Order: sequence, then C-alpha cells, then structure tokens
Amino acid sequence: MNSAVWAGVVLLFFAAEGFAQQSDADAGAPGPTLTVRSTVVLVPTLVKTKKGDVVFSLTADDFSVTDNGVAQRLTLDPDTDAEPLALAICVETGGAGRNHLEDYDNLDAILGALIGGVEHRVAVIGFDSAPHLLLPFTSETARASLQLSSLRKGDAGAAILDGVAFAVAQLRAQPANYRRAILLISETIDQGSSTALGEALRLISDTNTSLYSFGFSSTKEAVSHEAAKFGYNGASEPGPAHGCFSRDGADAEYDGHYSKQVLDCLSQLAPPLRLATMAFLTARNGLRTNTAASLAQLTGGEFFRFGNAKELRAGLISVSHDVLNYYVLSFRPSAPTPGLHALRVGVRDRAGLELRSRSEYWIDDDALQ
Repeated sequence: MNSAVWAGVVLLFFAAEGFAQQSDADAGAPGPTLTVRSTVVLVPTLVKTKKGDVVFSLTADDFSVTDNGVAQRLTLDPDTDAEPLALAICVETGGAGRNHLEDYDNLDAILGALIGGVEHRVAVIGFDSAPHLLLPFTSETARASLQLSSLRKGDAGAAILDGVAFAVAQLRAQPANYRRAILLISETIDQGSSTALGEALRLISDTNTSLYSFGFSSTKEAVSHEAAKFGYNGASEPGPAHGCFSRDGADAEYDGHYSKQVLDCLSQLAPPLRLATMAFLTARNGLRTNTAASLAQLTGGEFFRFGNAKELRAGLISVSHDVLNYYVLSFRPSAPTPGLHALRVGVRDRAGLELRSRSEYWIDDDALQ
C-alpha cells in the first residue's frame, strides 16, 4: 500500500518534486488548501472502515477525484516511506504545557517507530511566548528523546503558530530529497503568536507539509478570549494578486465583507458548489477556535487529545500505524485557473468507508505564468 506522507504527530511533510502547495484560502471545503507551483497536485489519502480498520490493496481505478466538480485523471504514486525523513518535534514548554513536561520521558522506542528504518534527521523545538531551537537536526534519535526528557518550564505564553512557523524555517534548510514532518505537541488554543493561521498554513505548504497534532486542554482563560485572529478578515490572507479572491482592487461592494467576496468567487468557479461552500465556511470557522486541531485538519492530518503520558503514547502508536498506510494520489489539473479549487476524493463501489485527505488547493496567478 502506498504510504502517505509521514502523518506523524503533527505535521508531515511530503518532499516530492512537483508537490502542490497548500495555503489557507478564505473559503472552501473543510481541509487544507494547496498552492500549485507546478502542474501536479498530490492528494495523500487514508482509507478506513467505520470500525477504524485500514483498507489495503486499493488501486488507482478504485479512486475518483474531482477538481471544482470536474473529474480528473489520476495516478497512484509509489510508496514514499523509504525516502529520508526530516522530523521537527515542536513542543510547548510554556503556558499549560508546563504541566505536561513529564509526559515526554522515555519516548525512544516510539520515536523510532514513527521514523521507521530510514535515513533521518530529528530536531527539537520548544516554545512558550517565543520558539527556541533546543536541538539542531541530528541523526541520533536518542539525543532527541533525551532532550524531550529534560525540558525546562517556560513562561506563560503558548505561541503555537509561531512555533510551527519556526519549525518550517528549520526544515527548509534540510536536503530537498527528504520528506519533511513536524510533530506538534501543544495545548489547543494559541496564546500570543504574531503568525496568523493562514500564514502558518502557507508556510507548511511551501515545504510540502501534512500536519498531525497532539493537544491537551488549554486553560479556561485562554478559551474564553480566543478571538477573531483566526477569522476570514486577516490581512495575511489576501488571495492571489489581482485575482478574484484578491483584496487589492476588489469591487467596492465587498468592502468589509470579504467572506461574501469569497463566496461569489467560488460561485464563478463552480456555481453548483455554492451551497456546499457556504456550509463549509461555517464548519471551517468553527475549527479556528482550536488552533491545534485546525492545523491538523486543514492540512489533511489528524488531531489527538491527550491528558497524560499513557494517552500520548497510545496516540503516537496509532499515528505510526496510519503513516504507513496512506495512498498518494496525483493528477494534473485539467483547468488550472487561478484561485481556490475544491477537491473531492471518493472510492468507487465501496460504501461505508471513511477517507481523510485534503479537500482544497489554491493556484496563484504567478503559478500560471
């Protein structure tokens, strides 16, 4: 079975040539967005039964993929789990994370299972109100485990998005032939980041990333003041220059109502999708109240809650199993128009299956020049 990108505990990065990039579009179906920098879009997909059993042995003919409602001709790419892996472990040492540092002791064996028997490099990044490189990339997994066992308490901050952005910056310096992944362990609500959710998703996309997150509950104070910084009106989410989704030069009627502009743009791209898009906007807006879950779900990854070391270990083991069982579907868009594209992946003639995959991608104007 094709393995998807390392879905490991927080972000898994596909380092495949021509991989479509992901970005936080201001609308679309639930899932991550991708910004296409080439003519190939990759769609990692995990298929399970309702009981949670992984479905093996599907072929390209068993899958269907539509792009803005138009069926695409797809291929099933070879396994990628044998490729080298660069893993950034991004762990919260501040805020509510100060009460969980003991949960990360003695993870040698589990980290080994997540990485697999491939050439690899692992780094450890801690963050409170700011990110800190605690261990530069090393091939010695035991050093990463030792660092996790000796974390020091940080300040009251929990800048999750800044930590993720910092991890991406470290991953950029790794060899291009390495898969890139981030394992994020944090509370659920961001506190104090200067990085917006949309910008974090774009950075993840630029390095071909899939996100998996392990989260413990934030304090009541953090939840009560979780705000509009994750809304659709962030200045960091402008859409492609001069495109339908662009804030620059938009019609006056959209002033202060960017979400309406997004819906109208989607209607132009694929009118039948409008009602589905409106329903999605509501669901996606709800996701933004949980930063850790949003990062995972909007990039096609998984989010696990944990309250103690035992639950964390169980979740990590579950992810290590899933990582090996992703199918990597790919296609060349038949209509590569600028803007948001809604993806829909299905399995033919197999009712009752559950799929996890990206549900949208984005094409910038300059990608078509």
